[in-house]
Amino acid sequence: MRKLATLILFIALSASQLMGQRYQNQIFNEVNVSTETYLQTKDEALKLDIYQPANDDATDRPLLLFVHGGGFAGGARDEYEIMEFCKNMARRGIVAVSMSYTLTMKGKSFGCDQSAENKLATFKQTASEINEATNYLLKKKSELKINPELVIIAGSSAGAEAVLHAAFLPETQKPLPSDFKYAGLISMAGAIIDLNLITKETAMPMQLFHGTCDDLVPYGSAPHHFCKEKDAGYLMLHGAGSISKHLQSLNKGYYLITGCNDNHSWAGKPFKFYREEVANFIYYDLIKKKFRQTHEVISNKRNCELTATPEVCVN
Repeated sequence: MRKLATLILFIALSASQLMGQRYQNQIFNEVNVSTETYLQTKDEALKLDIYQPANDDATDRPLLLFVHGGGFAGGARDEYEIMEFCKNMARRGIVAVSMSYTLTMKGKSFGCDQSAENKLATFKQTASEINEATNYLLKKKSELKINPELVIIAGSSAGAEAVLHAAFLPETQKPLPSDFKYAGLISMAGAIIDLNLITKETAMPMQLFHGTCDDLVPYGSAPHHFCKEKDAGYLMLHGAGSISKHLQSLNKGYYLITGCNDNHSWAGKPFKFYREEVANFIYYDLIKKKFRQTHEVISNKRNCELTATPEVCVN
């Protein structure tokens, strides 16, 4: 009887350990990838790549939708590092998806000579397409074995700006079911046009990566590309530093990683070098629903004359 009890306990502990490893560690060897069209526009078929762990019988899996960067003029859903990131997430048991969207600014400037009105329209269009992709995937929830209450959107640079507006700008959310809300958001060097869009009701746990000396997308609150007020492209944005302070004031969870005196390279670093931190956020903050207000600081000795150095970066 004692041996039987010991065996049952061993099996229970082993099952518990496996569940703990899922979503945190890479427990699958093979990943299946499929490509589908989620939206047919008048000009092109917008596609997405779906990465799933092979031979996984689990249901109610988290869904991570990734949106590439490129200034709304370039970039692609199937860049090598993005593919490796999605495979890494899928090997943890997460259904990872990388999507294409309309490159509204292809062949055009997205700097201070591009009107703020056009910039805002670009944010809105891409955000709406993100929500179209989400709606498409929600309709396939049974086939993909995903939990509609565990849908996470992530983006890099332009993609990060777009996911923030997809999650919080009401006019971009028409494609979504009325009762749907994203479980969480990961922004890699992104910013939002208005902090007041994030309220106690709309807020969700966020993981924010940003360099304090980003001269394209501000870490704090500043104009896009640091344009002058007289410039056509003058548009105030609020980056990771300001978003985290706002979430703190609302007593909402966040996981901020600050690159002190570092530049826009934080648009790419997370999905290349911070995959463990991403998995940690998904597992603890979203799946386990642990409330955290976490701030990790990555030091860099270079000087930044672009803007005032945040207090956390002062030696």
